[in-house]
Amino acid sequence: MRKWIPLLIIAAAVIASAAVYPKLPLSVPTHWDMAGRPNGWSSRLWGAWVTPIILVVIWLSMRFLPAIDPRGSNYAKFGDAFSAIVVSIMLFMLGLHLLMLRAALGHPVAMDRVVPVGVGALFVVIGNFLPQARPNWFVGIRTPWTLSSDRVWEKTHRFGGRVFVASGIIIILAGLITGLRANIVMAVVIVLCTISVLAYSYIEWKRELPRQTPAT
Repeated sequence: MRKWIPLLIIAAAVIASAAVYPKLPLSVPTHWDMAGRPNGWSSRLWGAWVTPIILVVIWLSMRFLPAIDPRGSNYAKFGDAFSAIVVSIMLFMLGLHLLMLRAALGHPVAMDRVVPVGVGALFVVIGNFLPQARPNWFVGIRTPWTLSSDRVWEKTHRFGGRVFVASGIIIILAGLITGLRANIVMAVVIVLCTISVLAYSYIEWKRELPRQTPAT
């Protein structure tokens, strides 16, 4: 994946914030309830610039994690997938940032529908790339069991990829169809997705344990 794409995403966030900053009110909405109504506010400075700062941190992490990871050599084996996952997260955050700025300017934003659809799309994208991840300490499904066995890592990420894609599709449909209940569906699906992946990695790890021979 082209290395300039993360920089373009950061630039888009910075330009958007700079363009509307003089028009923003002193307090901007930064949190919404399940019905899509703002219920949390931050200062104009924080609301406009926290996301660009986070995006820069993500980009820097993307560049330096392989150098500090004890298994950093594995990143070369899934470099494109790693970049795609990071870029998809950055695009998701950019989208939320633009929606927040739009809401702060007084334009209607259906956060109760848009956020679940965005989260679902992110799950689908990540799920498609998860099976390509190779053992490391920072990216992927990192449980005590996947980190202790490369085979468990591989099987868990194949399973997790399918679960993430299925979960994402359900969340997207909830956002498009159910309205107020979309956030409830999203929360339940994320919990079930997490539990299923953790349970699967543990079960596969148990299968890896050597059989105990009976004492004679």
